[in-house]
Amino acid sequence: MLQKSNQERAKVSKIIMEDMFQIKKGETVAITADSGTDKDIANALAAATLACGGIPLLMWIPRAEKESQAGMKYWPSKALTAALREVDVWIEMNSMVILYSDIWEIAMKENKKLRYLIIADSTIESLNRVFTGFSVPLLGELLSKVREMSMACKTVQITSTNGTDVSYDIDLNNFFDIDNGDYSEPKFGTAPGFVNIVPKVGSMNGTIVFDMLQNADANSQLSFEMKNGSITDVKGTKPSVEKFNHYLGSFKDENMYKISHNMLGLNPNIRELSGELVEDERIWGGVDFGFGHTSAMDLPPHGQEAASHFDGIVTKVSIFFDEIQIMDDGVICHTDLIPLAKKLIL
Repeated sequence: MLQKSNQERAKVSKIIMEDMFQIKKGETVAITADSGTDKDIANALAAATLACGGIPLLMWIPRAEKESQAGMKYWPSKALTAALREVDVWIEMNSMVILYSDIWEIAMKENKKLRYLIIADSTIESLNRVFTGFSVPLLGELLSKVREMSMACKTVQITSTNGTDVSYDIDLNNFFDIDNGDYSEPKFGTAPGFVNIVPKVGSMNGTIVFDMLQNADANSQLSFEMKNGSITDVKGTKPSVEKFNHYLGSFKDENMYKISHNMLGLNPNIRELSGELVEDERIWGGVDFGFGHTSAMDLPPHGQEAASHFDGIVTKVSIFFDEIQIMDDGVICHTDLIPLAKKLIL
């Protein structure tokens, strides 16, 4: 069993560093980690970096009590920021993420060569499902087509049999992102298999019923009432609602109630929820809604500053770009997309 685990770590790390990042001789690869990080995965990524001729820089920092900007006081911020300004690649493995903090914002803004990827505290089993077993170019073709269609519409509507019915407007000034697993050029990279849309500010209205919600009780199926881009009510069982409202209120930040982004999940290997956020956000036929902090890169010119960021997932959705339906109950149904989907999921 141990030998199999070692082989799996080596395989996934090789694919990430050699095939996806295409690490070149002499490049410096920073790997940030905390006490919640799997050390064996971090070491495997470092070994794969060396095998490509790169130079790994493993940085172990304290595990913060809160994520993003709310975690700044727990980290050696000045030293960490200084290092990340100079590296070629940064893989974030922190269990309490640095993403969207000042450290991250400065590194992404000032290090023009930086190729960044966040995998957080994903297990090797999850990384194997998310990063292997598909054609990067073919996935990129599907994602690019969906992004193109989203940018051509005025309004996105998302529904589900669980009661979700929410819509928002498109703003072409905002960033429309995809990740297909190619991290060979400078970018803000996350795990492959999504189209990310930043809604027009103040335009989201309706109901979101979550199948999984970060920082909420498991199986609580909380729902948000959205009005003009903000959460106006949290519904569900009383104990779960009270707990989640306490979490939101603890930041004392009204921007934590505001929508940040919407990811359309299209990773062909992810077909059911696993409880691992990086994986679940990319579930085929589902969507992710993020709230709170939004980088100025995604929402120019100033972004949406917030103390932290959290996400929730809705599975098996129907998606409409204006009157054009591209997905029906988790199944791609648009004639231009069906051939690409069939090649990916065979």
